[in-house]
Amino acid sequence: MKPIIELENLTFRYQKNDERPALEDVSLKVYPGEWIAIIGHNGSGKSTLAKTINGLLAPESGKVQVGEYQLTEEHLWSIRRMVGMVFQNPDNQFVGATVEDDVAFGLENQGIPREEMVIRVQEALKQVRMNEFATREPARLSGGQKQRVAIAGVVALRPDIIILDEATSMLDPEGRAEVIATIKKIKEENNLTVLSITHDIDEAANANRILVMRQGKLIDEGTPEKIFSAGPKLIELGLDLPFPERLKYSLQKRGIQVPEEYLTEEGMVEWLWTSGLNK
Repeated sequence: MKPIIELENLTFRYQKNDERPALEDVSLKVYPGEWIAIIGHNGSGKSTLAKTINGLLAPESGKVQVGEYQLTEEHLWSIRRMVGMVFQNPDNQFVGATVEDDVAFGLENQGIPREEMVIRVQEALKQVRMNEFATREPARLSGGQKQRVAIAGVVALRPDIIILDEATSMLDPEGRAEVIATIKKIKEENNLTVLSITHDIDEAANANRILVMRQGKLIDEGTPEKIFSAGPKLIELGLDLPFPERLKYSLQKRGIQVPEEYLTEEGMVEWLWTSGLNK
């Protein structure tokens, strides 16, 4: 299978005289239908990496390939039609007076005929379970609802790839769970490729593969099981651990033998129930 995104030896500086690049010699491949989580502390290059993929930032050196297109001025808009981005603060993305106006905005910019636009707006709002709010003002929605509308605006454009740039970081736990459930549903229905730039380890746990960034470099990659099993090493990088791994680590420090493999919350409950620790 050909990668849908391929980066080769990507380097980027915000200022030419910056001593340390924001991205340094980054290479990676993403395949169609994958959910990739990119994690790392602030300043590690996560968001910079995302913005080079759809041409918001031009790399100093290296190659960006999205689908059949290499990132050049000639192919920039073809790539942007393939890649939709959902940002941290949905309020910064709203331009319409109503929810349906806002979802239609990107379609208008692409010159989609009105008949098709109406259908796409309705379908997108239905997919994020916001069709009943079509005539509401975006400003009057909850944080989770606003982010779902922002996602609908991207989904209506029918991209092949969705990039979530810290899209759940401003939400409370309920809103965060709501948005992640929405993305999972849309990904499955549309066979999308998802890149999730996040500090939220529980969000990263949904990924097929996790990339770990540090000081502009890609320092590790693997399944959630592989990455989370690093335990204390993740903490040293300024990252959190999923609750089951934190619990395992605490039990281990008390001399209790715990499973070596990564456990989900359900797996941890099952292990605790059968291990005899509850007696």
